[in-house]
Formats: sequence, C-alpha cells, structure tokens
Amino acid sequence: MIEGAFAFLIMTGDHLYACRDKYGLRPLSVAKLNDGYVVSSETCAFDAIGAEFIRDVNPGEILVFYRDGGMESIDYSHFKKHYLCAMEYVYFSRPDSDLEGCNVHAYRKESGKLLYQESPVDADIVIGVPDSSLSAAMGFSEASGIPYEMGLIKNKYVGRTFIQPSQELREKGVRMKLSAVRTIVKGKRVVMIDDSIVRGTTSRRIVSLLKEAGAVEVHVRIASPPLISPCFYGVDISTYDELISARMDVEHLRDYIGADSLAFLSPEALYKSGRRSELCTACFTAKYPTALYGSFQDSCNKKQ
Repeated sequence: MIEGAFAFLIMTGDHLYACRDKYGLRPLSVAKLNDGYVVSSETCAFDAIGAEFIRDVNPGEILVFYRDGGMESIDYSHFKKHYLCAMEYVYFSRPDSDLEGCNVHAYRKESGKLLYQESPVDADIVIGVPDSSLSAAMGFSEASGIPYEMGLIKNKYVGRTFIQPSQELREKGVRMKLSAVRTIVKGKRVVMIDDSIVRGTTSRRIVSLLKEAGAVEVHVRIASPPLISPCFYGVDISTYDELISARMDVEHLRDYIGADSLAFLSPEALYKSGRRSELCTACFTAKYPTALYGSFQDSCNKKQ
C-alpha cells in the first residue's frame, strides 16, 4: 500500500527481505558472497567486498533470503515501472556503479557528448567540476575536439556541499573544497562542465575562482536540465525557494553566476544518454510519476 520511493531491507531472526518500490525510483541490487547474499543500492559496493552481482531487485518485488541460503521472489504489485531517479545517473551514484544495466560513467560521458551537440562553444580547454562532472567533461571534450584538462582540484577531505544544512556552510565548503589550477586556466577560454545547478552559489563561486586564476572566458555547460521542482521522494530539495532555476531564466542565471555563457542539457537527452524509455525527471519537468497529495499537491498546483 506504500506509495512513493523506497528501497527497504528488513531483517528478522530467520529472514532478510529486500523490497523495492513499484515505480523503480530507487535502485537496489543483489550479489552472491560465499554461501550467502548481499544487497546494496550501488553495485560498486559488491566489487569492494568481492561479491558477484546477480541482478537488480525488480520494481514491486520482495526478495526473501532464508537462513539456509535459499532465495524467493514475491511480487507485491503488478504495477511495475522503471522510473529510476535521473539524479542517480547525473549526481548521486559513483561512476563505477551500474544502474539497471547502464554504467554511470558511460551514461555521464554520453550526456557530455550530447551536451556539446546541443550547446557547442568555441574554447581552448574543457574542465569538469570534480568528481561527479568529470565523466561528462570527458564526453564533451571528445565530441568537441577541445582538450580536456584538470583545471580544478578537489580537497578529498571535504564532503558534498549540496547536502550541507545551511547556506553559510555550503559557501564555506565550496571555498575549502575546490582550487583552480592557475597555470592550466590562465589566459584560456574555459568550458566548465558541472552536473547540475541547485542554488547557484557553488557555480558562482567556481566561476569566480576560475576568473581569479586568470581564465579570460568561462562558459558553463550543465549536464542536466534546469532544476525547477522540489523532490518529494527523499532528496533534500523540498521547496521552490531552494531552486534558483525555478525563479530565474537561463540568461539571468548566467549573469548571476558570472559566466560568459550558460546552457543546460535537454530533458530528452537524459533518456537518450542511457537508452531509456522511462526515468523520473520530476525535478526537471514537474511531471511526477506518482500521485502527490495534501500540501505537496497544492504547492505544485499553485506554482504551475
């Protein structure tokens, strides 16, 4: 009866249950390890422990693992969709994971190629914002023929700024997390590839870093569409106020972040990058795959 996005592991004294929502919004996979099974939301975890990937848990399915090593599949719903969250490919998952048969690095690289086809630019070097944008930057470079360079260095000891609880901490995190490589970007027309723009503060700071380091032009290309709608499926984007693209068009946003040009990937390219016919793209399109209710629905209707 539960609606929405979930991937549950339920353990009792004798059984382990792996349950995935019927919309397929959240990933969940199973692997074999010695005489038992392991379950993870990302397949890269299996490689780390030497487990052998078996398959994904299907939408609307419960896998029951028994103490004696047996496994049973139960369908709790015949309504089965593969609306995997597009942000899993764009940002959340590691590049060495496979989501429903598609490698994340390969997906991001293909999105970078499509990004160049949709929004070409004349420049000297292509750089990616580490780490989740590097694959897309490689694809953009490959499609454009513009050399790929490491123009930004990440401090490995700072967490993701997207999930910091306050604006002050997010801005401080960006300053601590990234450094521009002056000798690489100085005097260059730079294409900066990033995976998304949420609040705009990170992009503004990175553009400023590059220009302070001597970049003569900074052209920002985003390997996803503008984020215009909140996520009601567990991602911490709960209000329109947090999404700068919900209140600014592309030209105003370009001016806000200080870029010489700005372009986003199209929603259609999200499907094309993974050769998929179904995805959840609600945060980009405001088209939610499940029924919303109460104040959530009222908020969406007023905004639309």
